[in-house]
Amino acid sequence: MLWLLFGVTLVLGEGVVEENSNIVVIKQGPVRGYKVAGTNVFAYHNIPYATAPTGPNKFKAPLPPPEWTEVYDAIDKQVTCPQSWPTVNPKEDCLIASVFAPENRTNLPVLVYVHGGAFQIGSGNYATKFGINSISELIVVNFNYRLGVHGFLCLGTKEAPGNAGMKDQLALLRWVHDNIAAFGGNADDVTIMGCSAGGASVDLLRLASVTEGLFKKVIAESGANAGAFGIQHNPIENAKYYAKALGFENIDDLSALSNFYTSASLETLFSRSDLVSNRPDSSVIFAPCVEKDIGIEMFLDDAPVNILKSGSNNAHPVLYGFANLEGVMRLGHFQNWSMRMNENFSEFLPADLAFENVEEKEAVAKRVKEFYFGDKPVSPDTIQAYVDYFSDTLFVYSILRSVKLSTESGNNSTIYLYEYSFADINSIALPGGMTGALHCDQIQASFDRNEIFFTEERRNIMAKMRRMYSDFITTGSPVSEDSLLPPWSPTNANRDPYMAMGVNISVQGPLYEERANLWDDIYGKYYRAPIPPGNSAKILSINKLLWIMYIIVLIPNLSVLLRKATITI
Repeated sequence: MLWLLFGVTLVLGEGVVEENSNIVVIKQGPVRGYKVAGTNVFAYHNIPYATAPTGPNKFKAPLPPPEWTEVYDAIDKQVTCPQSWPTVNPKEDCLIASVFAPENRTNLPVLVYVHGGAFQIGSGNYATKFGINSISELIVVNFNYRLGVHGFLCLGTKEAPGNAGMKDQLALLRWVHDNIAAFGGNADDVTIMGCSAGGASVDLLRLASVTEGLFKKVIAESGANAGAFGIQHNPIENAKYYAKALGFENIDDLSALSNFYTSASLETLFSRSDLVSNRPDSSVIFAPCVEKDIGIEMFLDDAPVNILKSGSNNAHPVLYGFANLEGVMRLGHFQNWSMRMNENFSEFLPADLAFENVEEKEAVAKRVKEFYFGDKPVSPDTIQAYVDYFSDTLFVYSILRSVKLSTESGNNSTIYLYEYSFADINSIALPGGMTGALHCDQIQASFDRNEIFFTEERRNIMAKMRRMYSDFITTGSPVSEDSLLPPWSPTNANRDPYMAMGVNISVQGPLYEERANLWDDIYGKYYRAPIPPGNSAKILSINKLLWIMYIIVLIPNLSVLLRKATITI
């Protein structure tokens, strides 16, 4: 049986001795890794998979990695990409990967793990410490990619075309395809997995035509491609807003704006990262974008929703999961935001909705507020509704929408869906009597830990989560013939069935039907697709479009009408 044992100590050569080393030869040259104490796993840290351009080129696509002839000593130097989060060893050229491989094995399945952090913080090294380490029948790869403004400034210019961070992920997948056999992996059996921004990333990777042939299966946890969180809706306006916050005034001159960003230091550019995320409208300023075609390779050339509807993306088995209390991550804002929500709830509608006028927006806000809160104010008495609202606007509905669009498109992707809600006496106590799982708890349920003080129920759910991931990675289905879970079929456009993963485990459906129907209706009427940099953001209603068509028809006859009017006078 394949097991993912999360959290085993693989930190910076602890327990490593020289005689327990191994050399593999990749395209760049020979690489020496070291055995992790007490395991049969070799760890190869800090391998450059690409080169991050620096200076005025820092927003461009990654360059090829370096090559060498001497043995590269693959120890963990804890390199991270520049970010707002305090890190040990940030470097502008930060594109490194770590590979964990069992001894003397070949043709193993490969898991590529994309770390989360709202596209702003984190590292592959961080993911290593909290997950995916000791492996018996699997190769695991984690890595860094450029973050925040460094990775996701999107001006549609040759200096900052956009999606540098996603192009880093693409470069990593190409590197894996070219080199993983040297570590014992099967380049034709790669699964990509991530949670939060990592989940949104892998869900975007499955839409991008440039990733064809680089992976077979997708595990998207607490993040998806169809929401306000996962993509910028107007990247030029975002770039202007942030530049102005940094003190740059000439924001309407695109050339000047581009020069400001390319000439500014990364220290300066990260100095106001407090403005980038944790926004009431569930958006992130510097996130992936739809790119403008300027004659170079693009990562994303159309809105994710358009790609999903067309069914033009590559077909993959996909496992979607989320926690039932995702919105707890917004409790830190409750005191301030609850008052603001009572005064102006429309401020908190998702950023990917657009309205013709204030009255229309306020009507939708009233409808949504009444759905979640009834006739009560946002207060400690309705804190569960507050959490549900932000669960949906941040993560849950984007997953449910992506499921619906994927299954309706005829793409033949096989979609599995689950909700994780496990809690026991050792879980964090929450206000209002809420019980359940928090953001990305489902991933942590698979970590390998000292279980001596765990309840039997927690040990049981951990075993089942590990086995679910193992089965999916090896077979493309979360349940094998001898699975620990009940029989589980792919879901449909109604989000039915899904696996309820709590203290009790059962197949149910549809998932969150009333909540999903509410947002299906609203997004059906008011959704605005993200635009490439430089495109007009105007939204036209059907009525306005009909008036324009009427005027176009009228104009050729306008001079005749005026002449008749003059004669009449």
